[in-house]
Amino acid sequence: MPAPDTITTAQLSRLIGLPDAPVLLDLRTDEDYAADPRLLPGSIRRDFRTVAAWAPDYAGRSVVAVCHRGLKISQGTAAWLRHNGARAEALEGGFEAWAAGGGNPLLRPDRIPPRDAQGRTVWVTRARPKIDRIACPWLVRRFVDPAAVFLFVAPSEVPAVAERFGATPFDIEDVFWSHRGEGCTFDTMIEEFGLRSEALSRLAVIVRGADTSRPDLAPQAEGLLAASLGFSRMYRDDLAQLDAAMALYDAFYRWSRDAVAETHNWPASPAGSHTGAGA
Repeated sequence: MPAPDTITTAQLSRLIGLPDAPVLLDLRTDEDYAADPRLLPGSIRRDFRTVAAWAPDYAGRSVVAVCHRGLKISQGTAAWLRHNGARAEALEGGFEAWAAGGGNPLLRPDRIPPRDAQGRTVWVTRARPKIDRIACPWLVRRFVDPAAVFLFVAPSEVPAVAERFGATPFDIEDVFWSHRGEGCTFDTMIEEFGLRSEALSRLAVIVRGADTSRPDLAPQAEGLLAASLGFSRMYRDDLAQLDAAMALYDAFYRWSRDAVAETHNWPASPAGSHTGAGA
């Protein structure tokens, strides 16, 4: 059982990737970070020595403080955050415990694009998204950079907008973040960011089937395609469509992680009814 105001790696692993996941603050010293610069998915590097200055930024938010071993740095930072109105916990065992957990994803920092003056990654792709161009922003916001900005522009202008506005192009030809072989851009991002897990791999097959006209890959692919085409016709504004469709991918992810063995049938048994001898 975790100590007061702490969270275990098992508990945290159930929250990462969800829309109400806590803010993760990587508070490791420069020396510890240099020894292993990988990050917990979606985490933000902050300097614990200046916590009194930036703690008010997290008032009213759920926060998990992560240092190397989950001791004085994360405990002290979490206390400062609570003093400023945050719901803050320290990760029990810290980064070491997470990395040793086996199967816990760790984000590759060398794959994270440069951030803007406000600390956000900025991405650009073709307008009128359908599947991959919604799935990829979902993945980035849930596992890489919750504050990521996505620009949707005319297809012919994506490279020029990327250059002029310091944005990272994706899901167009001849760029790093794009289709490779039979995989789609969603596959590429999972692999390159180091985010492969059973749930995300299962979801990737569904996305690939819907995005590349391969419904044979997964029975859910046709459902994702139908819903995606419906969303594209419901919204003229690409950003409004993205915001609305985030919940669709949240649902597919939760199914992929927690509900693949569950079935549903009709009629359901009446409450309190019994079968068998004497029924």
